[in-house]
Amino acid sequence: MTHAFYSDAAEKILRTDLRPGEQAAVESARRLIEENPDSERARRLPDADPRSTSWAIELLPEETGGRGISVIYRFNADLDAALILWLIAGP
Repeated sequence: MTHAFYSDAAEKILRTDLRPGEQAAVESARRLIEENPDSERARRLPDADPRSTSWAIELLPEETGGRGISVIYRFNADLDAALILWLIAGP
């Protein structure tokens, strides 16, 4: 199983800027990343580092009970770990 961690910036947004339903949806996305970091649910993003891949999971308002949220993360297969870099919440 892959380990997924939050960057300091993502952790701050999760704890201070998101509502409880939004937090639960992001935690669900984190568990999905741990189970399958290159899931069909994730969209691959351009990445300059050949040792890692960047991905985005889009959480719709129906899933969050609030705003749409993009979970942006970078996965390194050698480390079997993912770093959630950003949480981008819509208006």
